Amino acid sequence: MPLHSRLPPARRFSRFCALAAIAALAGCTLLPKPDAPGGAEGPGDPAAAPGTPGTPDIPTVRLITAQTPAVRAWRKQGAQHLYKIYAKKIYKGKIPPLVYAVVVVETDIDAQGNVTQVTYSRTPSHAPEVPPQIAQMIRAASPFPAPGKVGPHTYVDTWLWDKSGRFQLDTLTEGQRSR
Repeated sequence: MPLHSRLPPARRFSRFCALAAIAALAGCTLLPKPDAPGGAEGPGDPAAAPGTPGTPDIPTVRLITAQTPAVRAWRKQGAQHLYKIYAKKIYKGKIPPLVYAVVVVETDIDAQGNVTQVTYSRTPSHAPEVPPQIAQMIRAASPFPAPGKVGPHTYVDTWLWDKSGRFQLDTLTEGQRSR
C-alpha cells in the first residue's frame, strides 16, 4: 500500500499543499508562449514525430525565473520603473476591494533591460481590452533597468487595474480598502 494512502486526509491535503507550494516557488508553468515562432505551440516541425517536444500534441514548457532575493530586488526596480514612467496612471492609496481587472503578466527581459516578449498567466474574460493596453505600456517602457547579475529573465508581476484606467502593481501595492 503506498504511503500517501495510509496518511489521514488532513496530512494528504497538507502534503498536496506543500508540493503545490514547491512547484509555485519553482516558478513552473505549462503555458505556451503565444508570441513564439511557429504559433502557440512554439517552434517545431509539424512533420515531426508525435511526442517530440515542440510538436502541437506536447505543450511547450515555460520556465519562469526562480524568485531569489536578487530577482525580487530587481522586480521591485522594474515596478518602480513602470511607476516612474506612468506616474499619472498609478492608483493612489488603497485599491478598492473589487478591482476591474487582475492581469498576471510575464515580461521577458534581456541582459540590457530590453523587453523581448510579453505574455500573460492570467487575463480577465470580462475585460479583454486591458491586457493589450498593459502589454503596450510595458513595451513602451523598455528598456527597464539592466538586470545585472540576475541576467536575462522573466519578470512576473500582477497588475491590479481600476475602471478608471489607473493601476497598481502587486510588487508596490498599497493594499486594499476594506468594504
